[in-house]
Amino acid sequence: MNIISLIRNSATKSSRKVLLIGSTNSLIFGFPHSKCHHTLTNSLQSRNLGLQRIMGGAQKFLGLPSSSFGLKVQNFSTSVETHVNNNDNNFERIYVHGGGCGGLNVKKPLVVERVDIDSDKDNENVSNSLENLVSDGGVNGNVIVANARDEDSNVEKEAWKLLEGAVVSYCGNPVGTVAANDPGDKMPLNYDQVFIRDFIPSALAFLLRGESEIVKNFLFHTLQLQSWEKTVDCYSPGQGLMPASFKVRTVPLDESNHEEVLDPDFGESAIGRVAPVDSGLWWIILLRAYGKLTGDYTLQERVDFQIGLKMILNLCLTDGFDMFPSLLVTDGSCMIDRRMGIHGHPLEIQALFYSALRCSREMLPVNDGTSNLIRAINNRLSALSFHIRQYYWVDMKKINEIYRYKTEEYSMDAINKFNIYPEQIPPWLMDWIPEEGGYLMGNLQPAHMDFRFFTLGNLWSVVSSLGTPRQNTAILNLIEGKWDDLVGHIPLKICYPALENEDWRIITGSDPKNTPWSYHNGGSWPTLLWQFTLACIKMGRIELAQKAVALAEKRLPVDSWPEYYDTRTGKFIGKQSRLYQTWTIAGFLTSKMLLKNPEMASLLFWEEDYELLEICACGLNKSGRRKCSRGAAKSQILVR
Repeated sequence: MNIISLIRNSATKSSRKVLLIGSTNSLIFGFPHSKCHHTLTNSLQSRNLGLQRIMGGAQKFLGLPSSSFGLKVQNFSTSVETHVNNNDNNFERIYVHGGGCGGLNVKKPLVVERVDIDSDKDNENVSNSLENLVSDGGVNGNVIVANARDEDSNVEKEAWKLLEGAVVSYCGNPVGTVAANDPGDKMPLNYDQVFIRDFIPSALAFLLRGESEIVKNFLFHTLQLQSWEKTVDCYSPGQGLMPASFKVRTVPLDESNHEEVLDPDFGESAIGRVAPVDSGLWWIILLRAYGKLTGDYTLQERVDFQIGLKMILNLCLTDGFDMFPSLLVTDGSCMIDRRMGIHGHPLEIQALFYSALRCSREMLPVNDGTSNLIRAINNRLSALSFHIRQYYWVDMKKINEIYRYKTEEYSMDAINKFNIYPEQIPPWLMDWIPEEGGYLMGNLQPAHMDFRFFTLGNLWSVVSSLGTPRQNTAILNLIEGKWDDLVGHIPLKICYPALENEDWRIITGSDPKNTPWSYHNGGSWPTLLWQFTLACIKMGRIELAQKAVALAEKRLPVDSWPEYYDTRTGKFIGKQSRLYQTWTIAGFLTSKMLLKNPEMASLLFWEEDYELLEICACGLNKSGRRKCSRGAAKSQILVR
């Protein structure tokens, strides 16, 4: 091997030496792989762009002299785009893609190796232990022991067998789990693919069990699939986009040889042709969880992972026409992937966005090259938390305020800032909202409030501390008080209430799958159990999680682990529900392990960040127009 250049990484944790080393067996930036050859589908090999462009981009990103690079290229299949701007709203971007498990088709591709740590070996030793000690990475100095397999009940053993049977291998290595693995399903559609969103509970189950290899492989290969030239009607999505899913395909090379390829879907083949907004956010959250639960932070510190992280952030933080700090997205771009009237600023995406920003702030090194990005993250976190806490919150007091709103207020001091008409308050809400408790509404736009209760958005607001401590407590109080409506026979309703009659016809377009109290329209989704368990443990309401898990444990194995349930109380298995749904199985297992070891949950949720309350990005104080409203709101936010 020839040492090309020595780089010092100025991360805050410690200064580590990095070597760029030529290798014939490794991918660019050095990830261990099998000897199997592979390519990505579509015509990446037709885009031979020269190693000099990659090295030029890496040179700018890493601050290396141009003389550091000098390799020859043969049939180099990749794409590169670099952009460097000193503006506060931009940062360096490098867009690098290669073959995959067989490596880039380069004579001597580059490898990044850390010379002072044998991280892969150490991580293998940790992963192979059933009762390994997992460090929390310095948070309170806790040391946690993973649950042993022999403590599993019969239902858990069955669930583990099913989860292991859903594992997808690529070139002999596990890379994810299929969405559903029903042996009786003759038309799996896209349920035989690995979805980023669906794999999250599977990844956590494996990590909590001490098995990290599959998660590491998944993170790496999805990073390799990030944002390349798949298009819809010749229009490409922004760089940094993560695919919704991918499939391992076998492609014949000739009569006697074949190769495995990864075929990603960025939304161009999905129903509605909608790009997945939440995939990149979940990927960031999982990358942080991997470090927390394994104690191995070398993955998130790697140059290629840092570049991928920045590309996702750049996509999310790009300035646009929107005036709100929340992300503007279209229908079908998240877990609710069909038309359900959630276009605009749905709570689910805002909660995941907030979590991803907090994760990124933890994982980015603090140096001159990241100062502008970290500043942008802090400003967005502050503005987003204020916006959601102040304007999305619904309780009896807030409903009374909206009921008496004046409209058409043209001033900076308007109380009804979004011109909401009191007539929008639905009749069901007046009878449903309890005296004690509240929740974050589903959506907020000019002249529109969506008062439906969306479970994932509210649970993840608790987990991420997007809500205030008082609001988080009230959300769980609401779920407890409305248990029959939100849990019923099986946890948990994806949203409440269902759209019925004329609302269903107009808002869903008469969707035959989202009929009232089915699928996304008020159906019950057992996979939400793990988020509920995590939220309950955080807020000290573990008895609620135990009650919900007991319901699931009784029904799920009998019903063959369905995707969702129908009817107002979740009595029936969903009309089009897939059986042996992987994230149903994994959500149950993750919940059980968290309940057995609740101290592990502390590595997966966030506490209130009071420093964010001191950051104000609005600039109104400097303009002299009026006093910033956050000072008045802070007194409410800080009350527990």
